[in-house]
Amino acid sequence: MSSTTTRESSRAITASDAAARLMDRCKVLALCTEKPGEILRTFLSPAMDEVHQTMRPWMEDAGLRVSVDEAGNLRGARAAHHSPTAPRLLIGSHLDTVPNAGAYDGVLGVLMGLALVEESADRQYPFAMEVIGFSDEEGTRFGAPFLGSRAMVGELNGDLLQCVDSNRISVAEALHNFAATRPEADAPALSPQTAGYIEFHIEQGPVLESRNLPLGIVEDLVGQSRCSIEFHGTAGHAGTNPMKLRKDALAGAAAWMTEVEILTKRVDDAVATVGQIAAEPGGVNVIPGIARCSLDVRHRDDTVRTALVRAIFDAAQSIAEKRGLRVNTAQYHEQPAVRLNANLVAMAERAASLSGHPAIRMSSGAGHDAMVMAAHVPSAMIFLRNPGGISHHPDENVAEDDVAAAIQLGLQFLAQFAAQVKEKDHA
Repeated sequence: MSSTTTRESSRAITASDAAARLMDRCKVLALCTEKPGEILRTFLSPAMDEVHQTMRPWMEDAGLRVSVDEAGNLRGARAAHHSPTAPRLLIGSHLDTVPNAGAYDGVLGVLMGLALVEESADRQYPFAMEVIGFSDEEGTRFGAPFLGSRAMVGELNGDLLQCVDSNRISVAEALHNFAATRPEADAPALSPQTAGYIEFHIEQGPVLESRNLPLGIVEDLVGQSRCSIEFHGTAGHAGTNPMKLRKDALAGAAAWMTEVEILTKRVDDAVATVGQIAAEPGGVNVIPGIARCSLDVRHRDDTVRTALVRAIFDAAQSIAEKRGLRVNTAQYHEQPAVRLNANLVAMAERAASLSGHPAIRMSSGAGHDAMVMAAHVPSAMIFLRNPGGISHHPDENVAEDDVAAAIQLGLQFLAQFAAQVKEKDHA
C-alpha cells in the first residue's frame, strides 16, 4: 500500500469517527427544547441558553475562545498561529428551530464547524477560524428570520426591531432584556479581518438523493418575501345569520388562499405558502370577524417574485370587495436572491473533487444565513444529502457517511483557503 493510499485511508477513518461524534452531539442538542416531546428552540429562549451551556465545553476543549454576543449568537474563535491580524474564516449556521423540528437543520452546520476545528487541531493555518451558532434563522418567535446574522452584519434595525412575539414583546425589548442580564456580552459585530464564510446544511429537499450524491455546492439562493394579510368582516352568531347576509372573514381568506395557489402555479419555479391562519373571535359558534394569514413567496428572480406578491395582494383586495370585507396587506420582510462568491464556490467544488466526493452545483429554495452574510463577506455553502427530502419535521435525517464526506470536503476547503491566503501574503 502506498503512503498516499495510507494517508487517505487514515483520513477517511478519522472523518468517520468525527462524523459519529457529530451525530451523537446532534442527538444531545435535540434534548434542549422549550416544549417536551418535540424539538423547539426560539430566539433568546432558555432552551437556547441550554444549547450554549452544552456546547461550551465541547468548543473550549477544541481550543476555541467561546462567547455569546448581545444578540445571542454563540461564537468560538481560534487565532491564527502567526498573527492576530490574520484573515478570519467563519464556519456556521443556526441553532434555533421551527416548531416540532428535526435534529439536524442548522445545528449540523454549527457542529460541522466545530468538527473541522477539532480535525485540524494539529494544523497551523495562516488564518483565524470562528465557529458561529446564529441565534435565529427560522423566525419562529417573531415571524422575521435571520435575526442572529442580521445583528452580526449591522442590519437588525428599523421595522425588524418592532416585530412582536405572541406575548407582544418586541425584538428590541427582547434584545434589551437579554443584554441586561449579560453585561460581559460583546456587540454582535463581524471581525474586521473576516475574509470568508462557509455554511454546511442538509439539503431540505430530494435533489441529491435523486442523483445518488452525498454533497452539493450551492451557487445561489432564491429570494423571498414574507407578508401578513388580514381580512376584516363582521362577527356574529352562527345560528342566526343567514349565509347570504354574512361577512365571514375566514371564508374570504379561504377563497384568497385558493387564488394564491392558482396564481403561483402559473409562474415557473415560484412557490407560495400560507403557513399561519388565525381566526377571531375563535368560537365554534361564532362567525369569524377577523382572519389573519401569513404569506411566504419565493423565486430566484426578484422581479418575478415582486410581481407575484403584487398579484396575490390584488387578489386579496378583489375578493374582499366582492364579499363586503376589508383587507390589509403588508410585506414585513424581503430577502433578495443571492449569488454566492464565485471564488469560494469554485474552491468548494475543487475540495469536493479532491476529497473523492464530486458534487453538483445547486440552487437553494430555502433561506439560509449565507444569504445575509454574502452581502458583507465572500460566502459559500455546502448541502448534505437529505434522505427522503424531509426537513422541518421530526423525521428529518442525514447519513453518517455523508457527514464524513462533508468533513473530508471541509478539510480540503481549509487547505485551499490556506493556500490562497499564503499566495496573497507573498503577492
